[in-house]
Amino acid sequence: MPDDSAVMLAAGNVADAALSGLLQPQKTLPAKLFYDEAGCRLFGRITELPEYYLTRTELALLAEVAPHVAAMVHGPAVLVEYGASDETKAEFLLRESERAQVFQAYVPIDVAVPQLEQMRNRLRRRRPDLLVCLVPADFMEVAALPTQVPSLPRLGFFPGSTIGNLDPQEARRFLQAARGALGDQSRFLVGVDLRKDPAILLPAYDDAQGVTAAFNRNLLVRLNREAGADFDLSAFAHRAEWNDELSRIEMHLVSLRDQVVRVAGHAISFASGETIHTENSYKYAPERFAALAEQAGWHSAELWTDPARLFSLHLLEPQRGP
Repeated sequence: MPDDSAVMLAAGNVADAALSGLLQPQKTLPAKLFYDEAGCRLFGRITELPEYYLTRTELALLAEVAPHVAAMVHGPAVLVEYGASDETKAEFLLRESERAQVFQAYVPIDVAVPQLEQMRNRLRRRRPDLLVCLVPADFMEVAALPTQVPSLPRLGFFPGSTIGNLDPQEARRFLQAARGALGDQSRFLVGVDLRKDPAILLPAYDDAQGVTAAFNRNLLVRLNREAGADFDLSAFAHRAEWNDELSRIEMHLVSLRDQVVRVAGHAISFASGETIHTENSYKYAPERFAALAEQAGWHSAELWTDPARLFSLHLLEPQRGP
């Protein structure tokens, strides 16, 4: 996740990305703008909140299933992680590699150039025999892996329920692209948050300490700094809501008054109560995600969930011809 000095989205592109949504009838901002340096820090705090069940549940599940996944992959192989700003979750699989000689290379894909380089330096110290091939890119735009990646079977890894931040059509396109990039001998381990009681879901996106609210409003801080905007943070409130029909949590920034904001020279009017839709987080029943994966050329070969059925890990395999 980029800082001010090394940004995959240059300042002009930040403004363009913002205006493409803010000039629509339903104003939006792309979720990729969340992750400047301050946004990364705030999200790190979110993952430690008592309301935010996702990270601790997934980590416990990864600890349980990593040996099974490594045994199914065999070796030698390449671990390819989509959206990897640090190696915390990949370490569950890399530790298994030490025991079973599974992974010869690790390919983290993320827009966060400084974080990728820091991760490579840490891994060089801890795992000098592991080839680390950085891919500084938006994971949605990776159609092929670099030529220096060994021609070995690949395990794709997409943890954190990031798949839920994509609408179903985007998720299908991403899974299709990953199918092509990873190849016919691949498998793909995907973290998927499960549909559940909104009484559990909503606090995870609107915590009592207000950390998620600060994370959401940090979008406006970034636009003020990088897109020539003049948002008054006190004039916008954070709101999380459950959309049952679409099976998703929605995050919004709500204008608290009639106002005009300038962004990169454009005057944008807000009515009191009007919202900027900043993020979706889709929640899937296991069979619904399996069907989506089928449409993208994958078969859900294994499914693991925690005892409370809060979170799931799907191990996908390429569909075979008739």
